[in-house]
Amino acid sequence: MKKKNVINLIRCYAEHNDSGFRTEAYEIAKDFERSGDYQLAEYIMALMSDVNTFVPQMGENDYAMFERVKTDADALYLPEAIAQDLLGIVHAVNHHAGVNKFLLQGKPGTGKTEAVKQLARTMNREIFMVDFAAVIDSKMGQTTKNISMMFKEMNSFVHPEQVIVLFDEIDAVALDRTNSNDLREMGRATSAMLKGMDYANDSIIIIATTNLYDHFDKALTRRFDAIIDFNRYNKDDLIMVAEKLLENYLRKFQLANKDIRLFRKIMNQIVDVPYPGDLKNMIKSAVAFSDPQDGLDYFRRLYYAVFGDTPHDILALKKQGFTIREISVLTKKSKSSIDRELKEVVNE
Repeated sequence: MKKKNVINLIRCYAEHNDSGFRTEAYEIAKDFERSGDYQLAEYIMALMSDVNTFVPQMGENDYAMFERVKTDADALYLPEAIAQDLLGIVHAVNHHAGVNKFLLQGKPGTGKTEAVKQLARTMNREIFMVDFAAVIDSKMGQTTKNISMMFKEMNSFVHPEQVIVLFDEIDAVALDRTNSNDLREMGRATSAMLKGMDYANDSIIIIATTNLYDHFDKALTRRFDAIIDFNRYNKDDLIMVAEKLLENYLRKFQLANKDIRLFRKIMNQIVDVPYPGDLKNMIKSAVAFSDPQDGLDYFRRLYYAVFGDTPHDILALKKQGFTIREISVLTKKSKSSIDRELKEVVNE
């Protein structure tokens, strides 16, 4: 069954379009029949014919406004302050006192979405992510109706105590309603979000992420029980994350050669160390594309990723603080030839 069929069905219902509703329902029934679910197809057809029959059970994958997110992922490395805040979420929920709504704000690549996956694994919950493509509609007024339907659907989850609902990049419907550049339609959508949040099932953990916190609607901000700032990485934190990522990828790609001191020297050359999302891509590519017959090739690729140039200038490498042994690794030249070249430069 295609999501567009469900959306069209809801739209026809909201617009009291009985003919369109029946047509869409029959199309959905045919789709179930083609997929082999004859009982559900028969049930839908019977409903359209006003015939009483059995009621099939809804499964957790049958929701129109949500997508299930896999929680299997690599380990997440966070600064202690952020890690403690995530642990605080676990404690807060376990008190069963209605503290269940959390906003994770921070720049792209700081680990917000991965943190939600880690929370789901820790708390043994499934993640259902809001499908904003199904919610947001260009037709006037339809987005607001879809948001209302989304919350109704959310409150109908079979096991709400086992669910985390993720509003990933909630900025799509949560920008400041007073912003003169914002359409009134999106202002109404934000108002619908406020109402839905107020009446959401307390057994469900609601987590939203945003990269645009400064433009976030303040009324919606107040609906969250806690706001966690993911911008709290210093350079030492990011170097630590980089080291953990390196160890992980060396193990995954079965490369045994590891020189943490050289790795730190390369990373410390970066004035603004990237956030974990970009670090992950940079280190993963350096290791994955390295020559499997040369266990140190990833250092040269990493150097290129950092400086945009191959490590060939011996004098420049020396000025960057690399030892003769480390220069030998980076240039694939012998230590004796490097020593001789450096002496020649000094004697000139």
